[in-house]
Amino acid sequence: MLTLQYIPLNEIENLDSQDKIKKLLSLVKEDKILLVEGRLTPAEEVKLIESTMEEISKSFKGIEICTVYPQKKREVQFFSRLRKEVLNILGYRQGITIIGPASIIKDIKRDPTKIELLTRNSKKFRRMQAKK
Repeated sequence: MLTLQYIPLNEIENLDSQDKIKKLLSLVKEDKILLVEGRLTPAEEVKLIESTMEEISKSFKGIEICTVYPQKKREVQFFSRLRKEVLNILGYRQGITIIGPASIIKDIKRDPTKIELLTRNSKKFRRMQAKK
């Protein structure tokens, strides 16, 4: 069974970077694909990848990660730009981050209109389906 877990920004925004990474990594190790509201900072993304590399084993093959956020368009309205800048200063991060185990996710492709999440056809999944 494929499990998608949504994590709202308010659930992780008050955690420090280390705790946030531990939480996300522990959920991914439970074979869950995470849909995280907002984006990780570049430093948090690097730390997540480093932590993942340290924990790779036979049972944990790593992660796939993709961040999707609105493309920056040239805005002519001063107040729209000002509003976005104020929201960014307050810690609001637009977008969504998808994180999942590499043993399940083969690839994540994105373009402006859709996200394609390609999963692996694992032996474990085929065995579970055969038992049904």
